Amino acid sequence: MLASTMASADHITGGQMYYKVSDDGAGLFRYDVTWMLYMRCNSGRTFINPNLVAVYNKRTGAKITDTTISLSETKRIELNNSNPCISNAPEVCYDVGFYNFSLLLPPSPDGYVIVGQVVFRINSIRNFSPGYSNIGATYTAEIPGTNVAPNGHLNNSAQFTGNDLVIVCANEPFTYSFAATDKDGDELSYTFCEAYRQATETTGITAAIPGPPPYNHVPYGNGFSGEFPLGGNVKIDPKTGIITGIAPASGIYVVTVCVNEIRNNRVIATQRKELQINVAACTITAARLPAEIQLCQNTTSITFTNQSTSALIGSYSWELANRSGQTIFSSVAPTPQFNFADTGLYRMKLAINRGQTCPDSATTLIRVYPGFKPDFTANGNCLQRPTIFADATTTRYGTVNGWYWDFGELTTRADTSRLQNPSYTYPSPGSRQIVLTAYNSNGCTDTVSQFVTINPGQPIAMAYRDTLICLNDTLRLRASGTGNFDWKPAALGTNSPTPLVQPLTTTTYTVTLENDGCISTDSVRVRVTDQVNLQLQRDTTICLGDSTIVRASGNATRYAWQPATWFNNNGLASPTVLVRGSGRLFVSATIGNCSATDSISVTAIPYPIAEAGNDTTICSGSRIQLNGQSDGYSVKWSPATGLLGNGIINPAVQPPTTITYTLTALDNRGCPKPAFDSVTITVLPRVRAFAGRDTSIVLGQPLQLAATGGLRYQWIPATGLSDANIANPVANHTNPADRIQYKVMVYNEAGCADSAYVNVRIFNGAPTVYVPTAFTPNADGKNDVLRPILAGIQELGQFAIFNRLGQMVFTTSQQGFGWDGRLNGVLQPNGAFVWMVKALDYKGNHIVKKGTAVLIR
Repeated sequence: MLASTMASADHITGGQMYYKVSDDGAGLFRYDVTWMLYMRCNSGRTFINPNLVAVYNKRTGAKITDTTISLSETKRIELNNSNPCISNAPEVCYDVGFYNFSLLLPPSPDGYVIVGQVVFRINSIRNFSPGYSNIGATYTAEIPGTNVAPNGHLNNSAQFTGNDLVIVCANEPFTYSFAATDKDGDELSYTFCEAYRQATETTGITAAIPGPPPYNHVPYGNGFSGEFPLGGNVKIDPKTGIITGIAPASGIYVVTVCVNEIRNNRVIATQRKELQINVAACTITAARLPAEIQLCQNTTSITFTNQSTSALIGSYSWELANRSGQTIFSSVAPTPQFNFADTGLYRMKLAINRGQTCPDSATTLIRVYPGFKPDFTANGNCLQRPTIFADATTTRYGTVNGWYWDFGELTTRADTSRLQNPSYTYPSPGSRQIVLTAYNSNGCTDTVSQFVTINPGQPIAMAYRDTLICLNDTLRLRASGTGNFDWKPAALGTNSPTPLVQPLTTTTYTVTLENDGCISTDSVRVRVTDQVNLQLQRDTTICLGDSTIVRASGNATRYAWQPATWFNNNGLASPTVLVRGSGRLFVSATIGNCSATDSISVTAIPYPIAEAGNDTTICSGSRIQLNGQSDGYSVKWSPATGLLGNGIINPAVQPPTTITYTLTALDNRGCPKPAFDSVTITVLPRVRAFAGRDTSIVLGQPLQLAATGGLRYQWIPATGLSDANIANPVANHTNPADRIQYKVMVYNEAGCADSAYVNVRIFNGAPTVYVPTAFTPNADGKNDVLRPILAGIQELGQFAIFNRLGQMVFTTSQQGFGWDGRLNGVLQPNGAFVWMVKALDYKGNHIVKKGTAVLIR
């Protein structure tokens, strides 16, 4: 199923997909799916209709189905800002398209992924790498399998419900909700995650069947990532899905939030929502201070700053008070500085625009206890045992009295502790980000994080995991890795990575590798036999010089074929052999000290002879007989083009163009394959002789003839010619004659010929120009054009014709051209017309003549 619409989708600004489930009572489950797409308002575009979605097995990526869906409805959501204290407020407006469709799916152990895509997001994404634009988008919804949730086929997806109409100003605090609800009551956990790019790469085709998972993420850059799509100053609350922080610089940012559905402490499905958030170059007029300022590290100096940078702020008033409420510092500067002389608690108040438009005030607590530094260590990072965390926080004032650990396990929310030195056992290997928030008795709070890699155990590299030996043979098992080895059952060198064994029956040996408490296991099966089973293919017949595969089977571990020089690799069970003659091929098969031998007979039959003859060249339209030779019982020529007979060794051919004929020969002596040979018949193009245009000369004038069309020439008669066997002889006539006609024979390299004629009119007199006194341009093919006759003239300067009003109606300087009685396509009336001619004779003399000619219709 495939539909396509040639359209750009660079107006799409986000999307999400969710579903509700019901039991149809026939072993199938109905999923009512909604796919929402966000489009910027007034883009001049429309949502693709119809569109396409596909369903894939979540684990294997196998396609279950694809379907065409229709646009169900659209609605506009917008925020009309009327707050005068927000400068340059952007338009916040989306057209939202809804595709509502249903799927009938059976329960699946692996679960499903429903997927749709658009070809292009809008251009100029700020958190993409430079140079990338028109990156497509993929939207998914996951249906859990019964392997992760026993009743996963009855799961209703989480659905995002947060408000999308939020003004976000650059470098200003903001709050954005990606909250969701879950009909099943599953616990929800939120994270930033990587946006998916287009699942099926197409050019200009918006509606296309998306490809299977896994999906590639978009090319993040400029210091941003899927985990930090708006930079390090913006966080998401994992419990509520609320995004808070200080917005980055103005621009459009792709933000994707994943909500994990957690049931019985296990993530059963992940749903995704993507939006392209427009961070505008606006400002909010406010007195904005942090909730608390802590000088708990290594400084007691501070520069007070209003977090709002609005241009509408006209005045500042700062007042700093100590614990007793006594004002110890005040300032009207926008960013005053102060150095605390003593530790303690202080309160700062900021008032802006007192008595003006957009007044505001704020207060904050300042905690001054420098020398507080959180830190920790982690040890024993093995999957099979707890990882031990040790607090290393130090403080100069007060005591460290509180800890909050987040062990970075995303599959559960029970991965925290308030102990000073906790431990945690991870359910799977991989990297985790550990976050410690520490507190002291003076109210100082700070956070430190580091990544810890949980190792699955030292990997064991096995040389093999299944092998066969001969009874009473010894075998060296081979494993490698770092740590302490232990083999079971016991062997010679039980604690060695390469012990010797001599089992009497088939035995499985298990090796355990321990390294710093991490334990890994693997095994190898050693099968035991007392004989080699060897089976060969039947004797065979093959064409001499061909390669073929000879096959041996059985339980041998090594093979050796003879003669070795006939084989590409004579140590294979089924090697390729180049048949060089008839005879026997021998093979020896071994398992340790057990062996067996056998052979097969090979009969080599030569290919039939097929000789198509020598390449040749012929004239266009000619016929030639092919000269093939063969000792086969049947022959065939191909192709059939120009072939005058087939099934014979020497057919006649008359090809229209150059062609290669192939001779195929078969025989019945035992080589079943045909032999081939080919011959190329080159057909030269037809000779097209040209002797030049008819001309006029005067007696005694040399005339340069010029023929074309071939490689060799012959002029007939040779009268007056300087050389009758070249293309361009000079004709010179000194005896009176009225005219002479020359014929030229033109030949190509194959001797193919053509002929042409040229007529030469000879005038007995001085060089001159003759113009007829009348002409009849009535299209009867006779005397339709008035043109000059040149006798002894080497160059026509001008031939011009004028009407009785003196208007020029025709002019030319090309010999052989004349007037057809028209002016600008209009037929001229009967009557006399004046002509004038200028020319240069063959001696270099100028000739100018005038006269009249009558046009008669």
